[in-house]
Amino acid sequence: MTEKEQTLKELYPEDLMNVSKELTEGEVKFLKQLDDLLESKYRDSINDHWVNATVPEDFFEEMGKLNYFRNPLLFEGREGAKTPSQLFQFFMSYTVARFDVSLVTVLGVHQGLGHNAFLFGGSKEQVAHYIPKLQSHEMRTCFALTEPDHGSDVAGGLETTAKREGDEWVINGAKKWIGGANVSDVIPLFAVDVETGKPKGFIIRPEQEGVDIDIIENKIALRIIPNTNIRLNNVVVKEEDRLQNINSFKDIAKILYSTRAGVSYMATGAMAGALRATLDYVTQRKQFGKEISKYQLIQEKLAMMQGNLSHAMALSAQLARMQENGEYDEVATSTAKMMNALRLRESVSMGRGITGGNGILAEYDIARFFSDAEAVYTYEGTHEINALVIGRALTGDSAFI
Repeated sequence: MTEKEQTLKELYPEDLMNVSKELTEGEVKFLKQLDDLLESKYRDSINDHWVNATVPEDFFEEMGKLNYFRNPLLFEGREGAKTPSQLFQFFMSYTVARFDVSLVTVLGVHQGLGHNAFLFGGSKEQVAHYIPKLQSHEMRTCFALTEPDHGSDVAGGLETTAKREGDEWVINGAKKWIGGANVSDVIPLFAVDVETGKPKGFIIRPEQEGVDIDIIENKIALRIIPNTNIRLNNVVVKEEDRLQNINSFKDIAKILYSTRAGVSYMATGAMAGALRATLDYVTQRKQFGKEISKYQLIQEKLAMMQGNLSHAMALSAQLARMQENGEYDEVATSTAKMMNALRLRESVSMGRGITGGNGILAEYDIARFFSDAEAVYTYEGTHEINALVIGRALTGDSAFI
């Protein structure tokens, strides 16, 4: 057995289909460093952070130190590559999500939606200025699209407005569920141009006059990440801070499709986390004189959880291969997100049931995954919205309205 094969066996024992064997040696080394960091630095405190709705203070900085966009390990044996491989990106999201869903969301909002808003929506000058800083974590960002009264229907229902006055824009409205806006340096925010009726993107800063941000309290899921409300009252933005390549919802949709795969990866990692938490419990918990892992009913549920995970890993890996070849397909990503989130919901329910009364206590980990799965099931396209995307492709008929 090679060093790489031994490391993969230890790092991903749940990978029964050997999906991870396609990773390069450098990628495996990086992922081992990532997993070691999560376990050594945050394992003892993660449940307390979830209960108390607090973010580990140095998590964002520590992720930046890993240099996951440009680390030389990620380019070993990949001559000419300019970005990390899609399969690596799957396993990076998977590894963090296996540890905690809130933390992978903190990371995903920054390096996915937020980063890509600048990458796809920015001019050459904006890309040159912001992308290196975002990739190094020198700057932090988020993604402000959803509104208090518009989630699934944002394509045609944005109420936040932008009115041009000379070389400036005046923005009014509100956003909701914006993860990490309170700690972001720059916020890509979307508003309707009152003259054209088309959405545009703008770079907002939390400290600007007229910007008011508060944290949404009392969540039952993703408690670690600070989701926020943003209110905008006559916020003035210079034309140079308009994201120059966001001029229709089609431009915004490109960002959403590029990151929807990431949520399917998160769902897959969360299944692995739930399975691991459940296995830890059943091998220690005794009832009727023996460990409950020795009972047939328990093993059947564990087998179903493993089956769901293997299915999701295979689906995610194939999606990563497609995207590596430049195939960013809306229906494929919607299928992966819909099915992986659905199977996650099923798996965490089985895990929570197996752990009995203790399964509602955060100290046993499964409660965290059980609760956070509800958020994964909803964000980046609800189950129903993704089903309608797939249904439209199958029938040729749109049933959204």
